[in-house]
Amino acid sequence: MKIENDIKFDFSDVLIRPKRTVLSSRSQVSLTRKFTFPNSTSTWEGVPVIAANMDTTGTFGVMDVLSKHQILTCLTKFYGKNDFKNQPNMQHNWKNAIISTGISDMDYIKLSEILTWRSGSTDQDDITWVCVDIANGYMQKIVDFCKKLREEFSNIILIAGNVATREMTEELILNGGVDIVKVGIGPGSACLTRLKTGVGMPQLSCIIECADAAHGAGGYIIADGGITCPGDMAKAFGGGADFVMMGGQFAGHDENPGETVEENGEKFKLFYGMSSEHAMNKHYGKMEKYRSSEGRVIKIKYKGPLENTVLDYLGGLRSACTYINAKCIKYIPKCTTFVRVNNQLNLIYAK
Repeated sequence: MKIENDIKFDFSDVLIRPKRTVLSSRSQVSLTRKFTFPNSTSTWEGVPVIAANMDTTGTFGVMDVLSKHQILTCLTKFYGKNDFKNQPNMQHNWKNAIISTGISDMDYIKLSEILTWRSGSTDQDDITWVCVDIANGYMQKIVDFCKKLREEFSNIILIAGNVATREMTEELILNGGVDIVKVGIGPGSACLTRLKTGVGMPQLSCIIECADAAHGAGGYIIADGGITCPGDMAKAFGGGADFVMMGGQFAGHDENPGETVEENGEKFKLFYGMSSEHAMNKHYGKMEKYRSSEGRVIKIKYKGPLENTVLDYLGGLRSACTYINAKCIKYIPKCTTFVRVNNQLNLIYAK
């Protein structure tokens, strides 16, 4: 048994200290960034924000909206080759679409079918993203799966996770052929992993540690989960995240699937974790008795068009940049100083 005594931080534990700035308008800030990758010869330029690969957010409808802003969508792993072939907007959205997969033998076969079909495409946009996504990224099997995938499809931009510490971040990049590691164990609004297992790492400290490890190995990280407001997104980038993934904040809109229900005069849409009993029953017909539900089912208050939320978050991020003299998103970590706080908001009139 070992105890680490240094304090680990979440987004709510800190604020970003303002600094003298030469920026006089949010319009002077660029949120696009160009990436080259350690294990792929592909390059990508866009806004490094990602919709999570959940049933209600990792959809073609969400992708159509986000692609207009050069934002990525990590599509649900339950889409197959025919779903991609029959999607009319895919030709224009491939560079901002991420294919998701698990690590079973059947997952590999299904993914190979998509990638083989994709490799024969004549689309001008030949970028292909793949996210190898499991809840516990510490398994040796995910490293082996990624290594095999890299050997067969050498030029994909490869994401894998989730992890929350230095050593596995390095392992996936150096030995798994991964370009980007997805980090975060249990911070998501629909995740019950910390409650059911006691396992996790406060998300800001997770980002800082994993970013340092990934950058030392030539790779990148995605901060996955824990974003409750635009300020949290700014803190994630300030901590060294290269990409930020959101689920709940991109849920509850017109473009998210599912019916809008009304209760006591208020409208809601359903949002649920992919390890929830609800998701297990939907996709596999049951939840196995050897596991417990590690996801919530949440009624998200209806938010209207997704476009409004996108503009709110990008606007908040630009504003954060003007407070710290970061003229582009890549410079945010260099311009960020965190201060520890006991309280960050005055909530006296909050409902």
